[in-house]
Amino acid sequence: MRGSCAPLERVAGGAKIYVMNMDPLNPCDAGFLAGLEALLPPDTLRPADPRYLQEPRGRWHGQAGAVALPRSVDEVATLVRACGAASVGLVPYGGGTGLVGGQIAPAGPAPLLVSLERMRAIRAVYPSENVLIAEAGVILADVQAAALAEDRLFPLSLASEGSARIGGLLATNAGGVNVLRYGNARDLVLGLEAVLPDGQIWHGLKRLRKDNTGYDLRHLLLGSEGTLGVITAASLRLFPRNRGEGAVLLVVDSPDAALDLLALAQARLSGMISAFELISGTGLAFLAQTMPQVRQPFAQLPAWMVLLDIGAPEGVDLAALTEDLLSAAMERGLVSDGLVAQNQTQRAEFWQLRESIPEANRHIGAISSHDISLPLSELPRFIDHAGPDLAKLGDFRINCFGHLGDGNLHYNVFPTTGRSRAEYENQRDAIKTCVHDLVHRMGGSVSAEHGIGRLKTADLARYSDPAKLAAMRAIKTALDPVGIMNPGAVLSRDQEMQSE
Repeated sequence: MRGSCAPLERVAGGAKIYVMNMDPLNPCDAGFLAGLEALLPPDTLRPADPRYLQEPRGRWHGQAGAVALPRSVDEVATLVRACGAASVGLVPYGGGTGLVGGQIAPAGPAPLLVSLERMRAIRAVYPSENVLIAEAGVILADVQAAALAEDRLFPLSLASEGSARIGGLLATNAGGVNVLRYGNARDLVLGLEAVLPDGQIWHGLKRLRKDNTGYDLRHLLLGSEGTLGVITAASLRLFPRNRGEGAVLLVVDSPDAALDLLALAQARLSGMISAFELISGTGLAFLAQTMPQVRQPFAQLPAWMVLLDIGAPEGVDLAALTEDLLSAAMERGLVSDGLVAQNQTQRAEFWQLRESIPEANRHIGAISSHDISLPLSELPRFIDHAGPDLAKLGDFRINCFGHLGDGNLHYNVFPTTGRSRAEYENQRDAIKTCVHDLVHRMGGSVSAEHGIGRLKTADLARYSDPAKLAAMRAIKTALDPVGIMNPGAVLSRDQEMQSE
């Protein structure tokens, strides 16, 4: 049987792990494509345009025998069945905004890349139920607009929302800035339609809040990064729109003070905090250097700053609540300076500042970027220890920022002034290991919201519990015995083959 599992002994610790024994896949070649064309409408298959074969950070370039652009779930099923019968790998493609290489196949037999961009219908909206059904190719900003047209809110929000597509966002369980209040992408999904690795269509587009009918395939596919099936549509949760919205930028002395401020804000603004973002002085300095058109909020760059975003229902005096919070924070010595957005234009300017930080980072050029999460109480200790630990390896600049409210930091390491990241290339692995080892010791995760993709397959193997890895491999083998679904992502085929 192709794709069987066999237990092997791990040398360190003696724990049993499971590896997949899979035959090599075949390339998506001319012969395979000729047979596939006969099964599909004209213009479904195209040559692999370069735009599908690169990722945002420019570290990898992929390959594909062709790009398929299906228009329906039935066509996706046809593609999956054909790939399974011919042992050809299939890489699902959303908006191409992923940062861990899940949409890029840089090595191995050329796969078929399946882009869902033509499946972009809003199939239905149920305002009274707070539900919207969208196909996988719908751009996130269009889902938000469709919800707004019904006086509702779809709260998933991130910098790439103008190009990221719902299918990819759900496949990676995207986070974004509103997780503190509304949860990750998986928390916004009631049902899914998907094509499983054997070509069966799972018609799971339910609109139910409660459904205890056995294993929850929805949560198995959400976050699986296309390795267990292709998501083609989803029933999404909507929320009432906030009638009052505000934002404040507050200067704090330290991450410890920021956490105390978060606790105070949660007590004073129960359930109304949409986002709580930590911004470092290094990030502001990078902005001043590379994007001077972005207005700096303070004359002198603070060491640490917090962006607090608030959404309130009708009838709440948001200005009074905000003033009360700021007064209490200053009385307790948590805040030394601050700005309150006086209107939506100023609120948008605050968010432009925050959302411009990743772009400034790209201009500077990070040596190693880390998407990590920690228990909230461990965040200040991690920040205190990580810098000195890295200093033992060399001289770096660190831009630590992110979603403090849900414990997710983007801890990025940069060259010292006057040097380029190319000069540090031989230190990238050591830097990443230093950061990730500390995260692991503190009970955190080395992938908070970006996923595993192909970038972090070794990290998954290094830091995951052996029982979890064994269960993941068993699930992968049971559902995808040929191993066609996004080969090399999450559970690396190369590592599995080498372990045999």
